[in-house]
Amino acid sequence: MVAYVIADTDIHDHRTYDEYKRQVLPTIAKFGGRFLVRGGPHEVLEGQWRPHRIVVIEFPDMAAIKAWYNSPEYAPLLALRQPAASDHLVAVEGT
Repeated sequence: MVAYVIADTDIHDHRTYDEYKRQVLPTIAKFGGRFLVRGGPHEVLEGQWRPHRIVVIEFPDMAAIKAWYNSPEYAPLLALRQPAASDHLVAVEGT
C-alpha cells in the first residue's frame, strides 16, 4: 500500500536547509519516493495547527519509507537537516 511522509518544517538556518534540499532528492528517488507537496502557500481550515512549511512525499509503501529514513545515504542529510530546522514528521499509509 502506498505510504506518505508528511512534514511540518520550521527552518532556522536557510542556507544549510537549502543544501539539504539540494542533496535529498536522489535519496528519496532511490527508494521510490517522489514529492507531492514541497512547501508553497497553505491555509488552515480548522483547528489550532499553525504549520510552517508542509512537505508530502509519496513512497511505494511503509517499508520504503523506513528503508529511506534509516539508510546510510540519508543519515548525513538527516544530520544536516536537524540543526537547521525543527520538524514534525509522520508516516501514514494511504490509497
